[in-house]
Amino acid sequence: MVTYLSQYQMLPYQRLKQCLEDLFQLSLSEGTVNNILRRGHKALQGFEEHSRTLVGASVVAHFDESGLRVGKALHWLHVASTESLTCYFHHPKRGSEAMREMGVLDGFGGYAVHDHFSSYFCFAILHVLCGAHILRELISAHEQHEQAWAKKMIACLLDAKKEVDTAVAAGATTLDSSRIDYYEARYRRILKAAVAELPADPIPIRATRGKKKRHKVKNLHARLDEYQPEVLAFVYDLTLPFDNNLAERDVRMVKVKQKVSGCFRSSEGADIFCRIRGYISTAKKQGRHVLGTLRDCFHGQPFNPATV
Repeated sequence: MVTYLSQYQMLPYQRLKQCLEDLFQLSLSEGTVNNILRRGHKALQGFEEHSRTLVGASVVAHFDESGLRVGKALHWLHVASTESLTCYFHHPKRGSEAMREMGVLDGFGGYAVHDHFSSYFCFAILHVLCGAHILRELISAHEQHEQAWAKKMIACLLDAKKEVDTAVAAGATTLDSSRIDYYEARYRRILKAAVAELPADPIPIRATRGKKKRHKVKNLHARLDEYQPEVLAFVYDLTLPFDNNLAERDVRMVKVKQKVSGCFRSSEGADIFCRIRGYISTAKKQGRHVLGTLRDCFHGQPFNPATV
């Protein structure tokens, strides 16, 4: 019950203490609560390792990262997830070093869905770029920088998504090759015409060494040009997602934890939360009863994450 209230309902210590006193007439010290959570963390070591192995062997996995306050320092929460599994990992760094320590992307042979953070391209994997992120950037380019081509690209991607959704609903496994050719040609035509209206690069206030800063709209255009197969992956393979919403939903609950309870006091506390919350999230994805799965954990019998 302590673990349920702390790690699932996300009650901060004082509210958790009051809840236990009101419900069970129990007064637990903070040390007792910490010891309980440590027991759960230790009991789930094998479960976490097995989950990471399963995500690493999946055909499609979603990846994301977000800031995490530990004491006064900025750390990073990394998530790797599928429709039935969630793995969390926290690290002082955001990039490839942390991703390697998590132990999922090295040797990953499936499609990695992400938001184009450059560190993902350090791994020899198949990439699928999040369409929702691209649409947000295109909307910004159109509304804030008056880029007409961005509106046309938004329409192109949304039309492709609508056609793919219709095909999937009808039981199709692939689009007709002529339709794929159509969206490829439309995509390329928009980018080619866009060159004439791209904004000028910002003029630096003072001379600086190194690479000249490029306008963010030009960066977006260059990315769409270079990574067309990764942007249109959902058109080529109807089993691939259009967006990375799955990973973003998994990250969101950890952000809620910080909003309700504040920052983590120690790195150990963040590790404990990541492992236990990954267990709870996986249980919910697989339709399991949360309190029952926590009881199994403390009885030394956490469920097998491979059994959906």
